[in-house]
Amino acid sequence: MTTTPRRVLVTGRTGQVGRDLARAAWPAGLEPVVIGRETLDLTDPEAAEAAILGGDIALVVNTAAYTAVDAAEENEDLATRVNGDGPRALARACAAAGIPLIHLSTDYVFDGAKDGPYVEDDPVRPLGAYGRSKLAGEEAVRAECARHVILRTAWVFSAHGKNFVKTMLRLAAEKPALRVVADQHGCPTAAHDIARMVVEIARQLVLEGREGAWGTYHLVGAGPTTWHGFASAIVAAQSARTGKTPPVHPIATADYPTPARRPANSVLCTDKVRSTFGVTPRSWTDTLAEVLADVLVDAPVEPGP
Repeated sequence: MTTTPRRVLVTGRTGQVGRDLARAAWPAGLEPVVIGRETLDLTDPEAAEAAILGGDIALVVNTAAYTAVDAAEENEDLATRVNGDGPRALARACAAAGIPLIHLSTDYVFDGAKDGPYVEDDPVRPLGAYGRSKLAGEEAVRAECARHVILRTAWVFSAHGKNFVKTMLRLAAEKPALRVVADQHGCPTAAHDIARMVVEIARQLVLEGREGAWGTYHLVGAGPTTWHGFASAIVAAQSARTGKTPPVHPIATADYPTPARRPANSVLCTDKVRSTFGVTPRSWTDTLAEVLADVLVDAPVEPGP
């Protein structure tokens, strides 16, 4: 007798994590249904209720978000509608349907002033509009849906969409030298590694009926670095194929002003998610190599001497 797979509704189809969840290896008992804004607009609470209550859904994974950090400074109302009110609507619908919610959040809920990795119950203090909007989403999920898992991640990169890796590859091909901030610390996190771990958490919640693991967790790549260190690794890795190795000069945050303030320390401790769900984030250097292999597969190879 064949058992019908349980359906998992994934929002954020065009985002980095959403795309990788769509192509992830899901277990036989789970069927991902990955949707975008054209199907579920997070600014429309009625749409969230209709998608969840009318879709025979066993779990919701919310990866959709307003992620334009600098633009959020001038569009905080929109950022809050998407990142705060949207998760509230999803959480309410999940609670009404009696199903759990996995919600992705960010390191930007912290101010970056701590000396050492942040743990889940450290005080939150966002520095800007984006962080405030994401914190509003966390608070809404906690208030509306008891059966939730909030996953804070950071410095997300992938082979698709707009991200730091894609930007550095473009600049390395165009410019004789790069200048990159060296006094902000964090953990680069590959979207496909987030997807891998989310799938495992979803499996435990739905197929094992896991209870008692609700709460907030940190989920980032293993090993801290700086934006300068991250950029240097990207440039070094692509040079073998492109033949271009522009120098990467370290600069201070003050030398690269942006509309939004960034946390100086975005390093997150992942001990809790490891011990609770048994998932282990991989080294960002290993996942970077995989992403670059995907991105550079069609890149021209410079002829040898």
